[in-house]
Amino acid sequence: MAATYHKVRSQQHHEKLKQQLKKLPPVCGDFFRAISQTTSPLTRLAYAYDLNLFFRYLCSERVSFANSSPELFTIEEINKISARDIEGFQEYLMYYVKEDENEQSSSPTFVQNNELGIMRKLCSVRSFLDYLFKNELIASNVAMLVELPKKKNKPILFLEQDEVQDLIKVVSSGEGLSDKQKAYLNSTRERDLAILLLFLGTGIRVSELVGLDISDFNFEKNSFVVIRKGGDQSILYYPNEVKTAVNNYMQIRKTIETELGHENALFLSLQKRRMTARAVENMVKKYANIAAPLKKRISPHKLRSTFGTALYQETGDIYLVADALGHSDVNTTRRHYAAMTDQRKREAAKRIPLPTIPQEEKEIKK
Repeated sequence: MAATYHKVRSQQHHEKLKQQLKKLPPVCGDFFRAISQTTSPLTRLAYAYDLNLFFRYLCSERVSFANSSPELFTIEEINKISARDIEGFQEYLMYYVKEDENEQSSSPTFVQNNELGIMRKLCSVRSFLDYLFKNELIASNVAMLVELPKKKNKPILFLEQDEVQDLIKVVSSGEGLSDKQKAYLNSTRERDLAILLLFLGTGIRVSELVGLDISDFNFEKNSFVVIRKGGDQSILYYPNEVKTAVNNYMQIRKTIETELGHENALFLSLQKRRMTARAVENMVKKYANIAAPLKKRISPHKLRSTFGTALYQETGDIYLVADALGHSDVNTTRRHYAAMTDQRKREAAKRIPLPTIPQEEKEIKK
């Protein structure tokens, strides 16, 4: 079952969350229990990392809390957090030293956050303080007094049809690859083609793809079950081009004797273990750098955008695109494809036939 992989991942996230809670104020445990029914383990873990960073910042950077430590923070101390402390945290997030959990690195690791990263961390603090405020544990949620950074709307980066063809050509022929990469390609060509065409033909997320099991597929109906972001199951269908690539790979996959615990995994690494998201990302980047050298940062997510763009251009149905991409809110889809919506509106305006206004006759000379 597809749930097996995701159940293991959830357990891993849960264990990591327990480790993070040991470094956080005791009241954080109540907060995470309160949101456990409405959030995924991965989301809660992300919240924990953000809150850990916030309390470490308070203890190391703010004089008011210099004598405290995150795990000993009391409700009384949390009540003393001011809007200026939150603003200071926002500035701190632009450039700070990452905590080295292994304490083996000789040189510090610096982290820079863009607007999206800063916004997410501030929202985590907001949610935590909002929980305390609603439960009458603190007098106010001062984080609400601090404006979130404005998110810049970036144009959607996707591959044009000729670039998609070049991408598949690179994998099929090996053209442009180094000798070492060509040697690997001989062992991974069918797998890599199946992965790329699944991205391009279904818009699947990389986290969803690496969780696919052989038993998730109905090869006769060109469909498979996927665990969506948030834990919901969905059935996706793929076109015949994808079917050919997946079937070709399956002929090889059936002959591979996997490592223990990876018997049902669909996509395997050369170590005969389930592929990781990082491995898939590196694979996509390798081929995309050759097929579309002028478009940097091509990733599995950009192939997902390529699918969404092609589907919207073909149908003009934003609700269909939202459903295919697994967006729970169509407004998320609309924001991403707003530029194309405007383009379609301009095209519509040009296609409306209207009568021409006759030229006024020149005044008759006396």
